[in-house]
Amino acid sequence: MLNQVSEKTMHSIRCVLAMGWLVLILSLFYDPISHHLTDPNNLLSPFRDRNGCVLVQGECLPEGSYPMGARIFWGMVVPSAILLVLVCGHEAWRRICPLYFLSQIPRALGLQPLLKIDSNRWLVRYHLYLQFVLLFIGLNCRILFINSARPVLGLFLLFTILSAITVVFLYGGRSWCHYVCPFGIVQMVLTGPRGLLGSEAYKAPPKSITQSMCRTVDATTGQEKSACINCKSPCLDIDAEKAYWHDLAKPGRKLVQYGYLGLVIGYFIYYRLYAGNFDYYFSGAWTHEQNQLATLFKPGFYIANHPIAIPKLVAAPLTLAFCVGMSCLICTQLEKLTRTYLKQHNSTISREQSLHRVFAISTFLAFNTFFIYGGRPEILRFPVPVQLIFNGLVIFVSSLWLYRTWGRSAEQHTQESLAHSFRRQLQKLPIDWEQSLAGSSLTQLKPNELYVLTTVLSDSTKQNCFLIYKGVLQDGLEAGRWESAQSLEILKPMRQKLNLSDEDHYAILTQIANQNPHLLYPRHPKTPSTPPKANLQPYHTTPTTIRRPLQAIAPNERTQIRRNPKVQPTSDRSTT
Repeated sequence: MLNQVSEKTMHSIRCVLAMGWLVLILSLFYDPISHHLTDPNNLLSPFRDRNGCVLVQGECLPEGSYPMGARIFWGMVVPSAILLVLVCGHEAWRRICPLYFLSQIPRALGLQPLLKIDSNRWLVRYHLYLQFVLLFIGLNCRILFINSARPVLGLFLLFTILSAITVVFLYGGRSWCHYVCPFGIVQMVLTGPRGLLGSEAYKAPPKSITQSMCRTVDATTGQEKSACINCKSPCLDIDAEKAYWHDLAKPGRKLVQYGYLGLVIGYFIYYRLYAGNFDYYFSGAWTHEQNQLATLFKPGFYIANHPIAIPKLVAAPLTLAFCVGMSCLICTQLEKLTRTYLKQHNSTISREQSLHRVFAISTFLAFNTFFIYGGRPEILRFPVPVQLIFNGLVIFVSSLWLYRTWGRSAEQHTQESLAHSFRRQLQKLPIDWEQSLAGSSLTQLKPNELYVLTTVLSDSTKQNCFLIYKGVLQDGLEAGRWESAQSLEILKPMRQKLNLSDEDHYAILTQIANQNPHLLYPRHPKTPSTPPKANLQPYHTTPTTIRRPLQAIAPNERTQIRRNPKVQPTSDRSTT
C-alpha cells in the first residue's frame, strides 16, 4: 500500500514517529503533565478513570491519577500496529517502523557491517525459534515487570533499541528485523502470503523496488535506488508471498504459527486466573498498578475465590507455556485431520496448501482473539455504538483477509508471476494487440487467457516465441524467482504453449549466460546486457551440440552423469 510513496516522504514519517517514540520513553522516566488528564475529578478530561472498585484477588485496587506513558504504549500503540499489519501488510509497518529507523544509525554513519549474516549458520537456520523465545520472554516481562512499572518499561525499550542497533552494526541490512526482532514473527503470522491491502511484488518488472525493500536516495540523481545487501533470501520485504511459501516448512515455522495463537490466548486468560475476574484487565488498571514488582512472590492464581500458593513469578510463564503447548497440539491434530479428510475425498489440494489453510485459520483466530482484549480498555471508553462498529470492523477485515488468503497456493503465485512476465514480453512485440483482441488490451486478460494468444504466433513468428521465452526466463533469473536449474521444470508449461523443446531452453539459457553471466553465476561481476541479436539461428541446434551451463543441470541428472560419464553433456566453461 505504501510501497509507491517516495523514500524521502517515508524517511520523514519514520523520523517523526521515532521522535514521538523517544518522547514517550522519556515520559516513562519524567512526566509532570499527563497525570492531570487521568485525575478522576477532572470532568473535562476524556482520559479520566471511572472504574470504581477494581477487584484483584478479592481486594479493591487503590487508584488515583497517574502518568499516561505506559497506558498509551500498551493500549494504543501496540493494538494499532497489529491492526496495521493485517490490513496493510507487513510492508506498511516496515516502512514506518521507528525501531527500524533507529536501527539504521550505523548505516547513516557510513559504517560497514562487521560480519556476514551467512557466517552465522545457526541464526540463519533457527532464527524463528529465537524470535519466538524472545516473544515468550517479552510477554512474561509485560505481566511480571513492565506493564505498569514505567521506569522498568523505559529501560526495556531503550535496551531493545540498543540491541537493534548492535545487530545491524554487526550484520547490516534488516538483520534485526529478519532474525531477531520478536515482532518480526508477528508480522509473518498476520501477513500470511499477503496483507489485505498489501501490494503484489510479482507484478513489478525485474529490478524494481518492491514492497518494503531497503532503499535509499541517490545523492547525485535524486532518484530512489536499492540498498539491499541480500541479508535474507527470499526476503519478506522484497516479495512477501514468495518468502511465505519458501519458509512454510522451515524449522520453527509451525511453532511460530501455532504458538502465537497460544500466546495470545494465554496472555488474556492469565489476567482472569490472576485477579479472579476480567474487570481487572478491561479497566486498564494493570497499566498503572502501584508496586507491580511487589506482587512477584504473591499468589499467582486466584480461582473460585481462593488464592493458589504458586508465586506470580512462576504462574505467569507456566500459564503461557501451557497455552502454547495446547495450541500446538490442537492445531497439529487439526492439520492431520485436514490432510486425512482431503485424502479420503481425493482432493487435488497439495499437502503444502492444506498446511497453509490451517495456518490461515490460526491467524484468523489469533487476530480476533487479540482484539477481544487488545486496546479494549481504551475502546470501552467510547459509546456502545462506536464499540460495536469497531468490533464489526475487526471481524470484517479479518474475514476478508481469510477469504482472499484461503485459496492461495505456491503454484498460483508462480503461474501469476509467469503470466505478468509473459504479458510484458508480448507487449514488446510489434503486434497490434487491440486489433487482434477486438478492442481489448493485454492488461484486461486473465493469466490463463494470455496463453491463448500463442495461437497468434504462427510458424512464421517462431523468432517471437524465442524472444518471449528468453524474456520470461531472464526476468525470473533477475527477480530471483528461480535458479537456472529450477527453470527447466517451472517453465515447462510455457514451452509447451510456445512449442519449444528442452533443447531450446538450454540454448536460450546459454545465450543468457553469455550476455549476463552474473544471472547464472552469482560471483561473476555484472556486465552490461547485450541486446538480443535479430538472427536467432544459434537456437536451432541439435541436442548433441547443446552446451549447457553446469548450474542448468538438475541434481538428479548430475547423479546419473557421475554414474555414467559417457552421457555427461559438454559444459560451456567459457562463460565462467
